Amino acid sequence: MAKIYDFKALKSNGSELNFKDLENKVILIVNTASKCGFTPQYAGLEELNKKYNYKGLVVLGFPCNQFANQEPGSDSEITIFCQMNYGVTFQIMKKIEVNGENAHPVYKYLKEAAGGFLSNEIKWNFTKFLISRDGNTIKRYAPTTKPEKLEDDIVAMLAQ
Repeated sequence: MAKIYDFKALKSNGSELNFKDLENKVILIVNTASKCGFTPQYAGLEELNKKYNYKGLVVLGFPCNQFANQEPGSDSEITIFCQMNYGVTFQIMKKIEVNGENAHPVYKYLKEAAGGFLSNEIKWNFTKFLISRDGNTIKRYAPTTKPEKLEDDIVAMLAQ
């Protein structure tokens, strides 16, 4: 089976992120949206980023417009929105699809590696995946799980 480090994705500015460069980091991947009831979670994600980035946490936001058209903006509009409204400094990626035939390969992998309740499909914006330093442990969290609730798991993975 593939590992997270076998994938690549585009950043919001169009440059490529090779997940191989994230080996030995704890990675938090979140499908995001700017016009969602969970959008304020950007603030909590940024808090985790500020608190643990220097210890090896990498937060990646993947904007997605598949849920009630809650992410209609362009990649640059999304990035500016995140920076201006939530002070986001973590990496915002290029807008993708997380479900269906055109789902990004990273999300196809994550859904297979850490299935969801009733089905593996992403149910809504702000579904979170936390990946251990060795890439072997992947934990999935519901959109309703606030970022601060992940802190104990992040600390445990950073300690490995």
